[in-house]
Amino acid sequence: MRATILIFAILISAFAKAQTTTVLDTIYANDTKNVALFFPEPIRQGITGSDNFVFTYNREKEQYFGLLQAKPGKESNLLVVNRNGSVFSYIVRYKKQLSKLNYFIPLSNSIGNEKPIKVDSILAESSEERVDNRTYYYQQFCSYLLNRNQRIGRIKNRNEGIVLSVENIVFDKEELYFVIQIENNSTLDYDLNFLNLSIETRQKGKRKSLQRLYQRPIYKHNMPSKIKENEKARFVYVISKFSLSDDRRAILELNEKDGERNIEMKLSHRYINNPD
Repeated sequence: MRATILIFAILISAFAKAQTTTVLDTIYANDTKNVALFFPEPIRQGITGSDNFVFTYNREKEQYFGLLQAKPGKESNLLVVNRNGSVFSYIVRYKKQLSKLNYFIPLSNSIGNEKPIKVDSILAESSEERVDNRTYYYQQFCSYLLNRNQRIGRIKNRNEGIVLSVENIVFDKEELYFVIQIENNSTLDYDLNFLNLSIETRQKGKRKSLQRLYQRPIYKHNMPSKIKENEKARFVYVISKFSLSDDRRAILELNEKDGERNIEMKLSHRYINNPD
């Protein structure tokens, strides 16, 4: 009897110790902005513990991210299960002013798995070639921007039924994300030759001239090669962050392959220096 009591006491002590050493991270949200959570695997299930927190995700087609919103009230918790069974748990709190809108959650944050993982599967996973973390980050964040569908204003130019628009410019970490749309309102398909972003500088002096410096994109997301008649394409250009003085501006050049429906768009320093 004493041995049974002793074992039971040891188990309770071990469980209590595990509970106190596991501190859940806190995610803040409010009712005016979407807080995006990007997971290492597609979300299969997401549950909040209180009605004043809402976690939305694609229930029909599994995706890597979900959106969290909150109304004023007591703190609660968020439980998310990925497609591979990884379980993530967080404390969620309402906060009127948010300093962080995007959370990229690594697999190491998982508190466990809903089913036992075989050693063979772990070895197989570790032997597979891993996707570059930075590229994965760009891919997920660009997808989020395209789904958000937010616009900074009417920044567009057109030529013979082809409309080039910059829908948004977003700053994140050390990069600028240009959300771009090409719309083909003509009766001919549009074959894209190139889309370049350059910085144009006005040279001072007696002989005034313009000098352009090409900005190579770090990553292109959903970049089209053809836009069919009466269709449009939306994509994202990722560029290393830069700023412009009053005498400089950004130039976006759209060039048609084997055609003359080219467009040049000027972006003032106001848009570049004050991104979303």
